[in-house]
Amino acid sequence: MIRTLQIGNVTLKNNLILAPMAGVTDLPFRLLCKEQGAGLLCMEMVSAKAIYYKNKNTESLLKIDDREPPVSLQLFGSDPDIISEMAKRIEERPFSILDINMGCPVPKVAGNGEGSALMKNPRLVGEIVEKTANAIKKPVTVKIRKGFDDEHVNAVEIARIAEQCGAAAVAVHGRTREQYYHGKADWDIIRQVKEAVKIPVIGNGDVVSPEAAEIMLETTGCDGIMIGRGAQGNPWIFHQILHWMETGEKEERPSLEKVKEMILRHAELQVEYKGVYTGMREMRKHVAWYTAGYPNSARLRAKVNEIETLEELKHLICSLWHILK
Repeated sequence: MIRTLQIGNVTLKNNLILAPMAGVTDLPFRLLCKEQGAGLLCMEMVSAKAIYYKNKNTESLLKIDDREPPVSLQLFGSDPDIISEMAKRIEERPFSILDINMGCPVPKVAGNGEGSALMKNPRLVGEIVEKTANAIKKPVTVKIRKGFDDEHVNAVEIARIAEQCGAAAVAVHGRTREQYYHGKADWDIIRQVKEAVKIPVIGNGDVVSPEAAEIMLETTGCDGIMIGRGAQGNPWIFHQILHWMETGEKEERPSLEKVKEMILRHAELQVEYKGVYTGMREMRKHVAWYTAGYPNSARLRAKVNEIETLEELKHLICSLWHILK
């Protein structure tokens, strides 16, 4: 059964959460997932240092639409003072929860001692969480991985430290940093974390269907489900899981017509919020995700990489859509 989820003083109407994904969970995509029933939207990660130095490109990442809340804003960094001070500086913005990224695997983040690299330094994790939780009134959460590599699987230790230092919830991705997004997610580590702490535990990794969501809840005992790549090109996944949990029935895959409508709506939102140049270039990857698995979709994707305007995309979709049937 779908249930509400309490994170600090924030009540989510359901326990399905859109995972933070750099370059994916921007404002347009979050709105689409909200419309499909996501209980919490997580923003793209934002550098605490970038806020500190007033980086002009960071402002767009911090933008929240009135239709979105509840929203989780995610900061990354490794300096407890900067993270806590920047959390306080932006606290008046309309996010509900502040998340600290301790899971990002990319070299430019982890190589700088941030993201998943923090899991190698439990003392620093505690200092970051404690200072940030004491600096703001909004709930502070952390997103971690199974561990940095197979020789250092310490999600349970890090979750306990986060809880002791004031975290209101912890999200656990069942892969190590070394795995990135390869291989199968280890859901048993999520179960271990759930048994070790009293704060809500959110499971993350390989939830790509309603059946997978149900199995994760049953086998790990986790309180919430975080969906990342399973939502790429498929914002309907939130509605599909809600329907499955409430009725026991599986919804049919969206029709090609509905997929086309979603692509065009997504593109219109991209242009509205980011302008034609950026919005249309960012739509290229989304179109690839929306059409993956359909016959002849590679031909459509090749053409999409050439489009530069919304009108060109509409014309392309309308003229070539029949090849996907």
